[in-house]
Amino acid sequence: MDALEKGAATSGPAPRGRPSRGRPPKLQRSRGAGRGLEKPPHLAALVLARGGSKGIPLKNIKRLAGVPLIGWVLRAALDAGVFQSVWVSTDHDEIENVAKQFGAQVHRRSSETSKDSSTSLDAIVEFLNYHNEVDIVGNIQATSPCLHPTDLQKVAEMIREEGYDSVFSVVRRHQFRWSEIQKGVREVTEPLNLNPAKRPRRQDWDGELYENGSFYFAKRHLIEMGYLQGGKMAYYEMRAEHSVDIDVDIDWPIAEQRVLRFGYFGKEKLKEIKLLVCNIDGCLTNGHIYVSGDQKEIISYDVKDAIGISLLKKSGIEVRLISERACSKQTLSALKLDCKTEVSVSDKLATVDEWRKEMGLCWKEVAYLGRTWGTVPLTERKRAHLLSHTSSPCTRVDLPASVFSGMFRAV
Repeated sequence: MDALEKGAATSGPAPRGRPSRGRPPKLQRSRGAGRGLEKPPHLAALVLARGGSKGIPLKNIKRLAGVPLIGWVLRAALDAGVFQSVWVSTDHDEIENVAKQFGAQVHRRSSETSKDSSTSLDAIVEFLNYHNEVDIVGNIQATSPCLHPTDLQKVAEMIREEGYDSVFSVVRRHQFRWSEIQKGVREVTEPLNLNPAKRPRRQDWDGELYENGSFYFAKRHLIEMGYLQGGKMAYYEMRAEHSVDIDVDIDWPIAEQRVLRFGYFGKEKLKEIKLLVCNIDGCLTNGHIYVSGDQKEIISYDVKDAIGISLLKKSGIEVRLISERACSKQTLSALKLDCKTEVSVSDKLATVDEWRKEMGLCWKEVAYLGRTWGTVPLTERKRAHLLSHTSSPCTRVDLPASVFSGMFRAV
């Protein structure tokens, strides 16, 4: 399956929330099997997104690279085209609104399945109790933003065409494991998956498979017995670069960089950027203004940004500068960027729109780099590629020519 693999499994670690009820049941006959021509089994995507996240408040709708976290997996599920329905199970109004904006249906979960102690299985069983039409549930984790439709399409095929009762996602890792030292029980550690005398090189070792939590697909009869994994069981190996999970704050900036590079951005082919408009204050500069004894303003900027702008212009992308402040001509000249510039601009959107029309471009060929448009309706802001500044020097966005190496990230 291209660079991905699938594998049958007879047993394995339990998913989060599976109760301890002994070994998973063996293969059982699917509902409706052998009854002749019938409707295909109803496969529903279900994203669990309660509002009471403790690690990161309202994590499920916090913006990751400019998109609500839950939006990344909903986009992948809807574009996969294999689900008869796509659902979000939530107890929170804001999460419900975001889910509907992305085209998902909403199941309002009860307070009983929204507790800190509630398991994923509890919420899935409750969902099935209200939706008798559903035969198979694809439980997709909201915290896996690098999920792609192709992954879901292949898993749906494994369930529908190859007869698996449950399929779950894994990732391959090359990590050596050691036993934990416990006082009074074990005083020395021991290797669990290697011989220290013959440590293998990475390329000589296949590694091991670990659940990555991206999704768990299971048939109704299995879930109703209290299992998300069982029967004729298989794993689906995801690419390492697509295996991203967000749990605590420290995961967020890492996930943001991964999703910008490896995330799924939708079916629509992006147009090549022809015009980049950069806000001078706080983006091209660091936002600081120094005033000399003779009342002259002094600003600073990163020379890497100037180099990036130069490279963009050489690749055929028009770069223009804009500012709300009345920057002096001497200051702008000192930057030596040779870009068309407008200062004292109160309505940035109107100015950018004028430039766009002047160049005969559509909004999808325009990128705006800045902290804000100002007071602009969301419907207007959606029309252009928005970029926001970040102070991290290691972040970047690859514009069409892949030459802009400044300190920016796409939102």
